[in-house]
Amino acid sequence: MRRTTLPYLYLVALATLAACSPSLNWRSVRSEAHALQMLLPCKPDKASREVRMAGTDLQLDMQGCDAAGATFAVSHVRLADARQAGATLAGWQAATLAHLHAADPQTQAFALPGSWSGVRWALAGQRADGSPVNAQAVWFAHADPAGIDLFHAVVYADKLDPAAAETFFTGLKFE
Repeated sequence: MRRTTLPYLYLVALATLAACSPSLNWRSVRSEAHALQMLLPCKPDKASREVRMAGTDLQLDMQGCDAAGATFAVSHVRLADARQAGATLAGWQAATLAHLHAADPQTQAFALPGSWSGVRWALAGQRADGSPVNAQAVWFAHADPAGIDLFHAVVYADKLDPAAAETFFTGLKFE
């Protein structure tokens, strides 16, 4: 083999390895705030802040990350009174539509063992800067003796990868 061929083969091998590296490195993630186990395609960032929902100040916990041109996120609030769940979920959904300047989402049921009030949306809207964005989102609730947890999981992208969204949503499980 000629000496000039070796560097070329080395570069081809490196390019092949780089092409094989996954842009979505799925991992199981837990939160200290709730019993939902999530499958995220990258190491998540965490945030928490107080928000006003359905006339009540609530602690909103979020975990999410960006990978392969998409944002994957799970948000959670805890209610002491289960009677507030319906109004809180409806308000959360309306706020999402308003934030994305979207209307008429494609809606279907979302069933997650151990949860209720599940709904899944597919929608197109706009980011704050006016650029287009597509989203798939789910909302659901999970009750235990101490109260009720409400969840919102979402994938945002210029162009959604249906397989990645499906992996994300089917990776949601209660422990």
